[in-house]
Amino acid sequence: MLPINSNYEILGKYETREQTSITYRFDRENKRIVAVYDDYVESVRQAVYLILNTERYEHVMYSWNYGVELSDLFGREKQYVVPMLQSRIKEALLRDDRILNVTDFEFNIKRSVYSVSFIVVTKYYNIDIKDVIFNV
Repeated sequence: MLPINSNYEILGKYETREQTSITYRFDRENKRIVAVYDDYVESVRQAVYLILNTERYEHVMYSWNYGVELSDLFGREKQYVVPMLQSRIKEALLRDDRILNVTDFEFNIKRSVYSVSFIVVTKYYNIDIKDVIFNV
């Protein structure tokens, strides 16, 4: 509560703008940043891979809303991991305002390595994401 005689003004009207999808291109094979591009599909695809390769709450440079929670899934049985992994992938990606839904999950499991493919539904396109690897 502000005092009656304060010199502060409360602003009620403000404008929000959607940020562009222009981003740096990350070359995953060589682990380098190589170019700047503004391709919407590739920007969202790269954002998906970066979100899913960042453990939530582990890095102070990221908001607590960024990344995926995997640490408590390590060593658990696959009957537990598969539905939890699907739920956590969806939760992590839906925090990006460009992404509307995540559907059609497919899992390929070899021991503790989970290869996951799915479709990301965005405002403009559906994007196939193939073979995201989780070692849990």
